Amino acid sequence: MALGTPTWLNLCLLEKILRKSEGDNSIQVMDIISKPATCKGDNYTSDMTRVIVEYKRDQGDHKIIDKKSLIVKVAPTTEGMRKDLVLKSDIFTTEIMMMTDTLDKMNKLLGPNYILNGKGMYVQKEDPMFLVIEDLAPLDFRMACRLNGLDMDHCILALHGLARFHASSIAVCEKEPNQKQMYSRGMFNDQHPAEMGGFFIMGTKGLAAEVEKWPELGKKYSDKILKLADHIYQIGIEACKYCEDDFNVINHGDFWVNNMLFKYDNGKPTKHIFVDFQLCVYTSPAVDLHYFLNTSPSPDIFDNKDILLKEYHNTLSKTMKQLNCKTQPPTMEQLMNVMKKRERYGMISSFTVLPLMLSSKNEAKDIDEIMSKDGSYENPGYKSEAYRKIITKRIIMYDKMGLLDL
Repeated sequence: MALGTPTWLNLCLLEKILRKSEGDNSIQVMDIISKPATCKGDNYTSDMTRVIVEYKRDQGDHKIIDKKSLIVKVAPTTEGMRKDLVLKSDIFTTEIMMMTDTLDKMNKLLGPNYILNGKGMYVQKEDPMFLVIEDLAPLDFRMACRLNGLDMDHCILALHGLARFHASSIAVCEKEPNQKQMYSRGMFNDQHPAEMGGFFIMGTKGLAAEVEKWPELGKKYSDKILKLADHIYQIGIEACKYCEDDFNVINHGDFWVNNMLFKYDNGKPTKHIFVDFQLCVYTSPAVDLHYFLNTSPSPDIFDNKDILLKEYHNTLSKTMKQLNCKTQPPTMEQLMNVMKKRERYGMISSFTVLPLMLSSKNEAKDIDEIMSKDGSYENPGYKSEAYRKIITKRIIMYDKMGLLDL
């Protein structure tokens, strides 16, 4: 067992997990090796450990030795802003509901050709709260480079996956309307603790302070952003609010480059899969679309958003038809209109999440380092030259659209 592995993550527990997930009581765990599954800056709301389990089991009249790699995802246990945010907002419970119920139903509808997520293997709801998930690395899935942003091939693959995610969620909700109420919070909700809103408010104030130093923007834009800051979380709540008359889906809720994995063939992405379901929310698909488009594509792809929206719309419509959904998909015009109506969601994503994506691996911080209980906030991404170049252009665009005005 690796140094630093929590004492509860032991051979006995792993044997129990494997016996249950594999349906084989002959399994006997011999050894486990563990190490962190992510780097700082790759995951913000949980602690993730990769555990390689060596075990023996019966095969016919003899025993064989085998290995299996698992991801253990644990809710924060160290005191600080991150623990307060995660536990008070109950986002881990949302992921447990998705992994143990809704995603299974969505995957069954889509069939074996389109798997949305790695298999959930075990859940513990307290002391500590954790999930055990199939490790997708042995299946050759890996994270794309967040610093470069996604190229067109990656973006199209991701949006095809998102369209299937949304379409299958509609089919599930038509059969089980109660699913809609299971996912009512998401990232922006007035029921969340102050820490959730604080991240966006302090982040927007931090951006305003940086913008004031930039001659290409200066005080005019800094003042506008600063005036928005105290209202930014409420603006986000309004931008993602459920409206009964809109076309609605279960959104992933945190659909950016860090929460997806890709499989490759000769360097070209061929498959896409989702991870992290803590912020799923039933509302307009514009929430996922704006969040992705403003955080994850490379700058040149951001300027070709219409192409990506058409790819999403075509796959959504096609998949809904294949699943025999009673709900009609939106027309392309209706989709563009709802994107315009909820445009500020994209702006907030650019202000607060994009700088996380563009923080170098050496400068990346976790939530407790970015924001602390004394009210300080330090996001190294705001000082990134790449971020400055991107956000300067977008701030001017947002201002022309009237999005910087209260």
